[in-house]
This record gives sequence, structure tokens and C-alpha cells, in this order.
Amino acid sequence: MMFGSTQSESSDKQLRQLDRFVKENRPELAALFWGLWLQNGDSQGTIGIDLQPTPHFVYCPQAEIERLNNKVENRLQEILGIIENHKPEIEVVMIGIGKGEVKLIQFAPEPTPPTHFEQIGKDVNELLELLEQRMSTQLAS
Repeated sequence: MMFGSTQSESSDKQLRQLDRFVKENRPELAALFWGLWLQNGDSQGTIGIDLQPTPHFVYCPQAEIERLNNKVENRLQEILGIIENHKPEIEVVMIGIGKGEVKLIQFAPEPTPPTHFEQIGKDVNELLELLEQRMSTQLAS
């Protein structure tokens, strides 16, 4: 007998793949995070990785995260606090968005995000292209 995967199992699989992608691409994600921070600060919102329909980067405006938090009975309150209080010069904060799931991506890379950006030596567009290409192969569902 075969059973189809439920949405929850599919979402769990995607989030596990996202965890692995983040772990394997920390330097580049830290560099991208810092490059985008230099360009926009938090004026565009928090950087997100949207897994649907194909993995890509998006900005998650603060107002939208707050609106979603209200819809889910304040279950994102902790994420909002982390976003509001993070220190971009020492830690990376992003949001993973899957099928009906939101996941906080947070890590403090060694060296720091500014150092990764300098060492990798790619501009934001090059980093976006590189990471979205890797996501398309590593996060294919």
C-alpha cells in the first residue's frame, strides 16, 4: 500500500532542505545579507526565502509580518522581537516561507557578515544569482 505525503510532511521536508541549504551556504548568505543591509537597511523589511513556487529571495515588510502575526494569534511574536532587535553587523536574520509555514533563519557567522561580504568579493546581484541557482538545485521538491 502506498500513502501520499501530507502537506505537513511536504512542508517538513522543505524546511529540512532549507536548514541544510542554510548550513551549506552560510558564508554566501551572510555576504548577501550584509550587502542587502548596506543597500536598504531595514527599509524593505526582512529578507526571506520563499520556497514556492520555486525557491527565491523576497523582502518581508514589517507590516506584513505583523499582519500575519495577528492572523495566527500572535504565534510570530518571538520572531518579530528577534527581527526588531537583531544586530546585522554580527548576525544574519532571514525568514523561510514554505507551504503554510514560516521559519526563522538566524545565525551568527564567524567571521561576521561584513567580513564575509568583503572576502567573497561579489556584489549583491551576483550573490542573488549564485544563491538562487543553488536553491533551485538544492531545494527542488
